[in-house]
Amino acid sequence: MLDRKESAFGWFDVVWLLFLLGLAFLPPIEEIHKQLTLLAIGVLQISEGPLIAWQPNRGRVYSVILKILLATLLIDHTRAAEYSPTIESSYYPVYYLPIVTAAIYFGPLGSLLWTTISSLAYCYFLIPAVYIEEYELTREGAMELAIRILFMFLAGVLVNRFAIENRRRTRQYQQLSETLEETNRQLQRAEADARRSERLAALGQMSAGLAHEIRNPLSVIKGSAEILSQKVKDAHPVARELAGYIGSEVNRLNSLVARFLDFARPSHLDLKPHRVADIVERALESTRNQFPEARVAVERHYRPGVPDAAVDAPLCEQVFVNLVTNAYQAMSEEGGVLRVGIAPQSSNGRAGVEVSVEDTGPGVPAELREQIFNPFFTSKKDGVGLGLSIVAKIVDHHHGWIKLDSADSTGARFRVFLPEFTARSAAK
Repeated sequence: MLDRKESAFGWFDVVWLLFLLGLAFLPPIEEIHKQLTLLAIGVLQISEGPLIAWQPNRGRVYSVILKILLATLLIDHTRAAEYSPTIESSYYPVYYLPIVTAAIYFGPLGSLLWTTISSLAYCYFLIPAVYIEEYELTREGAMELAIRILFMFLAGVLVNRFAIENRRRTRQYQQLSETLEETNRQLQRAEADARRSERLAALGQMSAGLAHEIRNPLSVIKGSAEILSQKVKDAHPVARELAGYIGSEVNRLNSLVARFLDFARPSHLDLKPHRVADIVERALESTRNQFPEARVAVERHYRPGVPDAAVDAPLCEQVFVNLVTNAYQAMSEEGGVLRVGIAPQSSNGRAGVEVSVEDTGPGVPAELREQIFNPFFTSKKDGVGLGLSIVAKIVDHHHGWIKLDSADSTGARFRVFLPEFTARSAAK
């Protein structure tokens, strides 16, 4: 159906009223009912847009019915004589108004139906004229009537054909517009991923060099602290305690350097077919052991028919451990619900598996959602800002994607897509 939502009074409506005004001053001028009927037709035509906008389906039907009634009323007031049939009225083209309207708003069958009803309304006055007033319908008159009715159907079919073609092209343009919008969104995501990959590469190289440079003096400091602790033994308790502090802090720095290297080190994936549900369950169990007192209820929503994914199991488990750990930490104070979903999914023509990890914590502020995957960005007091960066790197190397949904104001929902295992993925 063609949507007509224009409600403003435009210049074309003025032209329409001028044409009706011209008809009003043509014979029979003394017939006041003719002028009133033409005025009603003009008002109906101008108010048709708001009527259909208010009632899209019924408004079209009401508009056609009212035009048929007004057209019949106009013919009744413009007949040559009181008992003459409608064929003697020069205003018979007024029936093209409901016919064209129906052809624009309805399909082929609807257009034919309303054209038939309009034609029957046009022939309505023949019934009393022929059978009651004994009006004689000559052969020439019957031929004239048939010609006029056939032209009504031709006009309805022709306008309906153009209306259908217009609606088809409009749908094509809408689909093209939606496709272009989706393509534009994909390009924007690809550009964001490319910029993120460039930042990851640059920071990875820097982190690798910095980590190697830091690890060497840390080894010397740790060795010196151990020797100092052995030398002083019980003679200097304070010195021994300080040496212990040095050793523990060096171990903490070594752990941090190891994370830097994990971020910078190229991933050498051992892709094999794995059930993603098994990997997720190991990650849930591992995280549960880290937070034994956490008041977190885990809800599992695993759909059937999920294909095996082409993943490196240890690295993939690291991804989900990180996401689940973040969810536990977000709900550590008041507790909450952790919802984990696994379902078959397709992305850009590739079949695969989508895993969603959703918590009921405070969520991620809108201004930080674009930065959470950046290296060294963290909102935690004791965080380093490499957890989600490493997760994004691992997922990228699996030729998948990770996204943070931003639909809800509370809670966070991460979605991870991993491609299905195929012979081609095994060869990579």
